[in-house]
Amino acid sequence: MSLLARLPLTPQQQGVLSDAEFQQLRQLIYEKTGIYFQDNKRYLLESRVGRRLNELRLPNGRAYLHALQNGQAREEFRHLVNAITINETYFFRAPGHLEVLEQHILPEWLRTRHQIRIWSAGCSSGEEPYTLAIFLRDRILPRHPYARFEIIGTDINTNVLQQAQQGIYGDYAIRNVPPEYLQRYFVRQGDRYQVREEIRKMVKFQVLNLADAVAMNAMRNFDLIICANVLIYFDDNMKRRVVQSFYRSLVPGGYLFIGFSETLYGISQAFQPVRFGKAIVYRKEAEASENSPYRHG
Repeated sequence: MSLLARLPLTPQQQGVLSDAEFQQLRQLIYEKTGIYFQDNKRYLLESRVGRRLNELRLPNGRAYLHALQNGQAREEFRHLVNAITINETYFFRAPGHLEVLEQHILPEWLRTRHQIRIWSAGCSSGEEPYTLAIFLRDRILPRHPYARFEIIGTDINTNVLQQAQQGIYGDYAIRNVPPEYLQRYFVRQGDRYQVREEIRKMVKFQVLNLADAVAMNAMRNFDLIICANVLIYFDDNMKRRVVQSFYRSLVPGGYLFIGFSETLYGISQAFQPVRFGKAIVYRKEAEASENSPYRHG
């Protein structure tokens, strides 16, 4: 997912929000996205709002709040979301997850079925779902040529999704890509690298707000959901809502992967933690359980 920006304030961006305006704006952001700005992150929000004030030629925070309530509110809120989130990811960020898939989960699934649906939630600029596509193309499809994989990447930030669809990246993003993969699945364009078309065709991108219950309810019948280093930007209440939605989105026996430093402890008891070596992933029970809090979902 996009991470909260960490750029410093310029002098003209300091104090652009009164205490009341800051409270009102962060509550609006929380209600619509699940992202909550603690008091000690106020400067991050003010820095981004300050830039929007400059671009819109607005005099103060009160005028900006008004802009978020007029006829163009939806469009401006999209700009705000894009401003307060920023891409922070790279290819092959979680090789442990790929190892679990190759050695344990996919062999089990592919013995009985050939259609696998994967959702990369909070995919940012696309490195994660493209990593999956490269991995599947190189490691799995040669052994299982009849397998069909559907990969969907979603994010709330429309700017990073546009970059994802183009599939063009710099040195930072590709620094962990094995040299043979770089040669095989990327085309060099000056100092940039574009994912080859056959890999880009394996991934579909769409805008999705994880806090939007209606939109989340439409995401169904996935075998695997990967949502790494995203839940850390939500409070416990929002984490529970999102994880409950993920549970309902998975088929029985499906898996949820989160970041290696993250846990569902205290958030959900519906998933079964499964350890594969050093990695812990979360499995939805194969059959509905009377004890599952989401069994009627």
